[in-house]
Amino acid sequence: METLRDILDAAARGVFPPPDGRTTVVPQPSDRDAGVLSFTAHSVVFTDEDPHWVYDTLRATSCDPLCATMNARFLVSLMDRTGREQETIDALLVAGPLPGPPDLPLTGLTGPGHSRVAYARARRDEVRAWATEGGVVVLGRGVAGRLEVSVEVDEGVRRRGLGRALVTAARQLAGEPLWAQVAPGNARSVRAFVAAGYLPVGAEALLLRA
Repeated sequence: METLRDILDAAARGVFPPPDGRTTVVPQPSDRDAGVLSFTAHSVVFTDEDPHWVYDTLRATSCDPLCATMNARFLVSLMDRTGREQETIDALLVAGPLPGPPDLPLTGLTGPGHSRVAYARARRDEVRAWATEGGVVVLGRGVAGRLEVSVEVDEGVRRRGLGRALVTAARQLAGEPLWAQVAPGNARSVRAFVAAGYLPVGAEALLLRA
C-alpha cells in the first residue's frame, strides 16, 4: 500500500497524484499526525478511521466534490469522529536543499525559551533552531517524518528581506527536501517562501490531538 510518505516524496519530486477528482485514504503515519492533503483535483486523507466512513461522509457533503475534503462540514465531521482539533488550512510548499553554508550569521539555540521553538517542539521531532539578529529559523521532522521549516522575524526588522534570507538559509541547512506550511492569508510569509524558491504543491489541514 502506498503510504503518506510515498505521496509526499513523490510530490517533492514534482510527481503528483492523478487529477482524477478522487480521494485516497491512507493510514496515519503516527498517532500524532492526521489530516487532509489537497492536490490538484485529488485529495489524500490520512487517518486511521474506516475509509468507508470517510467516503460516505464526503458524499454527504453538499459542495463541489473537488472541494469536499477541505469543506468545513467534512473537517468538523472528521474532528468529531477523531476527537481532534484543527487550526487552519495551510498552503503546503516544498523546496530542495541548496549547497554551501548560509549567508546569514546563525547561532544555534538549545533552550525552549523562544515561542517559535516551543511551538515546533510540540508538533515536530528532532527540532533544531538558529537565531540571527532579528529572526529565528527552526527545522524539525513533522508529518510522516518530512523535514519542516518555520521562521519568525521581529516586528522592527520586517519588510527588509530577512524572512526570505532565513528561509533560504534553511534550504542550506536541510540537506533534503524541505517543507513549509503557510497560512494563505499571511501573504508576506507566502511571498518570502516563493521568492526563496519554495514551490506550492497543495493545501493541508492538520488535525491535532486535543
